[in-house]
Amino acid sequence: MNVEPELPHQRDQFYGRDRRSVPAARRFAGWSMKYWGLDDWGRAEDVLLCVSELVTNALVHGVPPGRGLLLRLRYDGEVLRVEVHDSGPGTPRIADEADEGGRGLLLVAAFADKWGVGERALGKLVWAEFVV
Repeated sequence: MNVEPELPHQRDQFYGRDRRSVPAARRFAGWSMKYWGLDDWGRAEDVLLCVSELVTNALVHGVPPGRGLLLRLRYDGEVLRVEVHDSGPGTPRIADEADEGGRGLLLVAAFADKWGVGERALGKLVWAEFVV
């Protein structure tokens, strides 16, 4: 008898305030998509780009010294959701005039099907969703 694994699938990984966290988060997301059978999915590179941008934004703007961030990936068989949780203040938004440092959320908005910001007891989470 075949038994389907329980959905949704979720993977969490914590990263410190370190520039090496961005490529590590991309590797983690790539491995997770491969595990879920999404590595040949046509939008895998879009997801990896958004992971890079969201993690970079959190490290630059949302992670106070001595703290870190949580990358959470959820896949329910239809939607892949990327969440980046940090403990910093503020509400991320797309800059009115994107300079070299202001394109991250613009890229996320362009590549994700939906994105947004949620509240946490301390800090916030920024999420992006991709329909599979």
